[in-house]
Amino acid sequence: MSVPEPLELLFKWIETKGYFIDKSAGRLGFLFPEDEMKAGWTESGRPGGTDITFAPEGNVNLRYWFRTEDPEIIERLCVFAKTGGDGSMAAFWLADDGSQKIVHLGSGSGSTTLCVLADDPVDFLRLLAIGYDEICWGDAYSEPPNAGGEFIVSPNMPYTAWVERTFQVTTPDRGTDLVKWPLSMDAQSSPDPFWRWVNSRLV
Repeated sequence: MSVPEPLELLFKWIETKGYFIDKSAGRLGFLFPEDEMKAGWTESGRPGGTDITFAPEGNVNLRYWFRTEDPEIIERLCVFAKTGGDGSMAAFWLADDGSQKIVHLGSGSGSTTLCVLADDPVDFLRLLAIGYDEICWGDAYSEPPNAGGEFIVSPNMPYTAWVERTFQVTTPDRGTDLVKWPLSMDAQSSPDPFWRWVNSRLV
């Protein structure tokens, strides 16, 4: 597996903007300044668009998620981001046909979303530009951000503008414009290839 060029460009953008902090375990990257997000956070909303933390976690902790250390499973994945405060993850996945996709693994204790987020890494960046609070909640993808109206997340316009300018793309209105099957790991079935792969190995 390798880091796709669009993600490399994203990480360079994050470093140029200074949207990172260095920890003993490694560097954490963000799409918006953490201090500004916290300062602007109120009971009714916050600035900053999608809240996601990028970190080179790899697959060292996946044995807890899968409850196995089988290399035929673990070595097919590489976690690169936390998608929610509950511990949900985004990872690169090497599919059976040899293609590399970006997938979501819900924590199970909060989010249960289990699916392919993007075949094309640019579409993953577009998903982040839509502006959901967190992308771990797949059941929200059928509506635009802030559809509930109770907690309003203001869009991250500098990030969205960078994505659209850099890759000459537009930002869709809702997640299902990009993610075909954002279903739960508890669903009885799913046509999603990653969902099917995981469930075939958890039996």
